[in-house]
Amino acid sequence: MRDFLDDIQANMDAGIGRAQQHARKELPKRFYKNVTVEQSDSGFGIALDGRFCKTPAGKKVEVPSRELAEILSKEWLAQESVIDARTMPLVRLINSAIEGGHEVVADLRDEVVKFGANDLLLYRAEHPEELVEIQNKHWNPVLTSLEMHFSIIFEPVSGIIHRPQPEQSLAALNADLANVDYFVATALVSITGLTGSGLLAFALRHNLIADDMAWKCALVDEDFNAERWGKDPEAILRHEKRRVEFDAALKVLRLLDKI
Repeated sequence: MRDFLDDIQANMDAGIGRAQQHARKELPKRFYKNVTVEQSDSGFGIALDGRFCKTPAGKKVEVPSRELAEILSKEWLAQESVIDARTMPLVRLINSAIEGGHEVVADLRDEVVKFGANDLLLYRAEHPEELVEIQNKHWNPVLTSLEMHFSIIFEPVSGIIHRPQPEQSLAALNADLANVDYFVATALVSITGLTGSGLLAFALRHNLIADDMAWKCALVDEDFNAERWGKDPEAILRHEKRRVEFDAALKVLRLLDKI
C-alpha cells in the first residue's frame, strides 16, 4: 500500500510547479484571465483562456461530473498573481487519478483492502486504560456498522501481533470495490492514507459514519497524546493540511462514486 500511497502523494504534490518545492522555487505566475468549464463527449474539462488544462504529465484533464469540474475551475480562479498548487487540493487529486488511469485502478482497489486487513481500527492499545476506552468508544461502532452492512466479522487484537482477518470478510470488501473507477479508487486511497484506515474509507463510502466523526476516529491516538503531553503547533498545522486533503477526497467520492 505504501508504494501506491507514495505514488499518489507524489502526483498530488506535483500540481503546478510541485507543491512540496514551493518553498525553494519561485511560484509560476498566473498566465490566464478566464476559466471555463467545457463539455465534450467524454466529460467536462477546464479551459484556461480557451486551452484545456493538462496534468503535469501532459494528459488532458476531464471529469465525468459538471459539478466537480465547476469546483476545479474555482480553484483555478482563486489563484491570484501566482499559481500555488498547495491551495488546489482537488486539482492535485484529480491530476493524480488521471495520471494513474485505468492501468493502476485494480491494484489500488486491492491495496485498500489489504490496508484494511491490517487496519488502524483493528490493532488496539494494551494500555493505558484511558486510551483503550477511547479507542473502543470510537472504533467499535465503526466495526459494528461495517459488520452489519456487509454481513461479515472482524477480529480486533490488543497489541501489535498480527492476526489475519477472516477471508470471507476481506472477500466482501474486495467485491465491494469491483466496479469503482480510477477517480474513486484514487479518492479511497487518499482517504486511507490520510486516516491510516481502509475501514474508515469503506465506512465513509457507504455513509456508515459522518465525515467529522471519521476524522475524529483517525486522530484518536494523536489527540490522546496531545491532551496528555500538550499540543504541538506543527502537528496542528499538519492536521489542518491533512483535513483539507481529506475533504477534497471526500468531495470526489461523493460526486463520482456510483454505489
